[in-house]
Amino acid sequence: MLAKVLLLCCACAAALAAPGVYDAVGYAAPAYAAPAYAHAIAAPAVAHYAAPAYAAPVVKAVAAPVVHAEPIDPNPAYSFSYGVSDPHTGDQKDAAETLQNGVVHGSYSLVEPDGHLRRVTYTADKINGFNAVVERTGAAHGAAVAVAPVAKVVAPAPVAVAAPVARYTLPVAGHPWG
Repeated sequence: MLAKVLLLCCACAAALAAPGVYDAVGYAAPAYAAPAYAHAIAAPAVAHYAAPAYAAPVVKAVAAPVVHAEPIDPNPAYSFSYGVSDPHTGDQKDAAETLQNGVVHGSYSLVEPDGHLRRVTYTADKINGFNAVVERTGAAHGAAVAVAPVAKVVAPAPVAVAAPVARYTLPVAGHPWG
């Protein structure tokens, strides 16, 4: 600690002894003494060092941008719909949905590969949740697709078995300080 204080004192003394330190407060630099020679040599004039002129930093006051919150609609509403009918690919589908008074009403329909029209009509709200009604109408256009019957296999419910619990203990050892 004493070495640090000594080092700090030496650094301060060196900074104060540097030329030009007193210039900032208006003191003159030390005068130059001419050597004493037999012939006449003029001594240089005393130099006065002026403190450098620094401009004060310019501070600009900039107002922060005012952020306005967008108003919130307590009863939002929307409505959209679209449809596709492509005769080249046979893709036919449409959808529509509206939101009014917190209840969503919508529907979509499509023509299935076997030619049947599938229409789904739905409603959704915070109280009843999402409810959909699916309708399949129309006759098959073109060749019917053969569907193999699916055999119903009933498997017994799995029985839950508890796995054995491994218990690990540390060997008993004496405390090193005890």
